[in-house]
Amino acid sequence: MRVVATAGHVDHGKSALVRALTGMEPDRYEEERRRGLTLDLGFVWTRLGADGEHLAFVDVPGHEKFVPTMLAGAGPVPAVLFVVAADQGWQPQSEEHLAILDALGVRHAVLAVTRSDLADPGPATADAVERMAATALGSVPAVAVSSVTGAGLDELRARLGQLAASLPVPDADADVRMWLDRAFTVRGHGTVVTGTLGAGTLRVGDRLVTGDGGSVLRVRGLQALHEDRSAVSGVARVAVNVHGSGADALRRGDVLLTPERWLRTGTVDVRVVGEPVADLPRNVTLHLGTAAVPVTVRPLGEDTARLTLARELPLRVGDRAVLREPGGRRMPCAAFVLDVRPPRLTRRGAGRARAAELAAMTGAPDGAGEVRRRGLIRRPDLLAMGVAAPSAPVAGDWLADPAHWARLGERLVEEVERHAEEHALDPGLPTEAARRLLDLPDRVLVDALASASPRLTVRQGRLYTDDGIGAALPPDVRKAVEAVREDLAAAPFRAPDAGRLAELGLTRKAVAAAHAAGALLRIADGIVLLPDAAARAAAVLARLPQPFTASEARKALDTSRRVALPLLEHLDAHGFTERVDDQRRRCREGSGSGGGRESNPPARDPRAPRF
Repeated sequence: MRVVATAGHVDHGKSALVRALTGMEPDRYEEERRRGLTLDLGFVWTRLGADGEHLAFVDVPGHEKFVPTMLAGAGPVPAVLFVVAADQGWQPQSEEHLAILDALGVRHAVLAVTRSDLADPGPATADAVERMAATALGSVPAVAVSSVTGAGLDELRARLGQLAASLPVPDADADVRMWLDRAFTVRGHGTVVTGTLGAGTLRVGDRLVTGDGGSVLRVRGLQALHEDRSAVSGVARVAVNVHGSGADALRRGDVLLTPERWLRTGTVDVRVVGEPVADLPRNVTLHLGTAAVPVTVRPLGEDTARLTLARELPLRVGDRAVLREPGGRRMPCAAFVLDVRPPRLTRRGAGRARAAELAAMTGAPDGAGEVRRRGLIRRPDLLAMGVAAPSAPVAGDWLADPAHWARLGERLVEEVERHAEEHALDPGLPTEAARRLLDLPDRVLVDALASASPRLTVRQGRLYTDDGIGAALPPDVRKAVEAVREDLAAAPFRAPDAGRLAELGLTRKAVAAAHAAGALLRIADGIVLLPDAAARAAAVLARLPQPFTASEARKALDTSRRVALPLLEHLDAHGFTERVDDQRRRCREGSGSGGGRESNPPARDPRAPRF
């Protein structure tokens, strides 16, 4: 199916023309037919040739009082049948409708010069073609027709067939954003809404969310051209039977969306085309799809402005909207969406700086540019803005600008070093504290930065500079630890007693610092061994007949019961050994060659210099 809208001045024969083309009545209300005046949107269709596809028409009113209704009909439609009467020529609403189409960026059109049986169509045709050529429509084919005599209708059908064939095919897998132009209740079915599906696919059973995010609705049924469908892809006129809380509140101007794929925003930065920003009124109406929302305009640059919307809309970078002053005292102009999540302008000079930034933005989605401007952004948020991700995430679903990511890594090292200097006995910077210091939104970013840095290590949720085991400890504590290491060199499982620790000045706080820094392994209160003691003990015990008792383990390790029992508990807890019964243990497979889940790892390189 292809969809086109009509456009043109009131009483130029738009409805009569589509009636003659389709054999269907576009005016739905008795008052419209009685007065010969279209008051609301009409929907009719025809088949292009015996085996051709369907062409649907959205017939819009031409009276100046109903321009918002015209915008609701033309907004979601990619092509137009523009109508000018031969006996009246170009008129005020011809001009405003053309300005609206130009603002919407419509580039596909056919010009129909009606009432050619009442006047020479030549002058009106030449004038209209010249005016339209100066807009986004460019040079358009023109056909003189008469809805009364039927003259020119066959040629017009052929031109419309060529128009339909030239229209781009939208992405059937695109995220759905269907603006609603009607909503009504059908007895026995509930709420039915209609609209022009511009892209994507609707299926029976789909879940959709409303534009305010307040309701999740289920698609109970679909119709296109009065035929039941299980699925419909854009572009298409479609009626959707929806079910769920909030369905009965839907109205024209509302929108149905693919869940979790759209960003609702109440503030956007735009580029204005068609009128100097400084000349815009402070309050105008933004028209997008079928929505008409009051906005407040804050000029930023010569052609850029910030719009504050009266209600949030699901917008994406590159969207085109129409800005129109209520009452139509001036011609509408176009607004290109540049940023749907703009920064706050709170500091002096922020507006001028923002204007300079916007001047370099084209309105085309630019993934690298968006990530560069924001530093960090979640991939789903970038996609919801209508921008493809330029690279793989650095952590989780977070994207990062390479330069910003490198600066964060440098700052993290600086913060870890500063913390170590200020807290000599507690040198490890907690990862949550690091997240706050760097003002990062997610702790996984801290972990990723630490993993990427050759200077940092993470132990038990804390960050240390990797300058050698214990290097961050105060000199007196390092000296005491070195003495303990020398004591353990000959007898690695004979832990120094409390008296020896006190003699060396290794208080409980100093021992905790040495353990956190990876310089000693604390297996119990007052019992410390070398950092690799667990793996070495497992290797010794693996040579015993399995299973073994605590007494057999104590003898093999050449240590005391004071040390052996907590050491065995430590080996159990970290997967080196396991209990067989109340008296015996056995080594787990592979534990003798360094297996297990040791929480305080040994030195990275045994050849590294000691203190």
